[in-house]
Amino acid sequence: MTASECIKKRRSVRTFDGTALREEDAKRIIAFAEKLENPYDISIRWKLLDAKKHGLKSPVIVGTDAFIAGKMPRVPHAEEAFGYAFEKVVLFAGSLGVGTTWIAGTMDRPAFEKAMALNDDEVMPCVSPLGYPAKKMSVREAMMRKGVKADIRFPFETLFFENGFDTPLTPKTADPLFSALEAVRLAPSAVNKQPWRVVVCGGKAHFYEKRSKGYVAENGWDIQKIDLGIALAHFELAAAESGLSPALILDDPGLRTPDDTFYIATFLC
Repeated sequence: MTASECIKKRRSVRTFDGTALREEDAKRIIAFAEKLENPYDISIRWKLLDAKKHGLKSPVIVGTDAFIAGKMPRVPHAEEAFGYAFEKVVLFAGSLGVGTTWIAGTMDRPAFEKAMALNDDEVMPCVSPLGYPAKKMSVREAMMRKGVKADIRFPFETLFFENGFDTPLTPKTADPLFSALEAVRLAPSAVNKQPWRVVVCGGKAHFYEKRSKGYVAENGWDIQKIDLGIALAHFELAAAESGLSPALILDDPGLRTPDDTFYIATFLC
């Protein structure tokens, strides 16, 4: 499948069919993860975890014991780097027919962090189960998806703008970036908040975080920046597939922004 096909097909899977993760799939996924680079050049160490071996639990996951997790130093841009890299792992797993879902809060975090041998200066932002989707969702999963309106996304004009936040960008005026921006629109996010906003100025796409209250910890860790990392990965993959050569830079254009909206990064296209 192409990257765009993987993005369109992807959904969060919490109910698995009980089949053990095939060894060849496990090897391909971990090999892919270990070769990944991110635009911030932050090292991420990956590990496949067996729930039975390590005593791992997540109340929302049924039918698999396999998980993948990553840990990294707690440094500036760690959130964006992790979101960018982990989403690429998720999409690659999906291309193999392996189901995944992002888990940050609904897990026994101390047990997972112990299994990852997490140091005080490191962070393990999220994990994902790995397995083969069941033919039917559990009642719990169906209720969770309904609760966060998992299949609904904001309109294009709500998320994307031209030359400033006063002028919405429409699908008809978005070329040659329509496919890349539509891939961003389809990205997953914590509780489906969709915190990304993008302002297109000529050949530049400036990414911003529309921050919701309650997502920044006392230590400054910002969960929604992980979502922005996911959006960056989707944009880059779809833009490259469209024949563009996206390059990420940090160069705040100084645009006037709405309340609680913060610059993240820029793609040169």
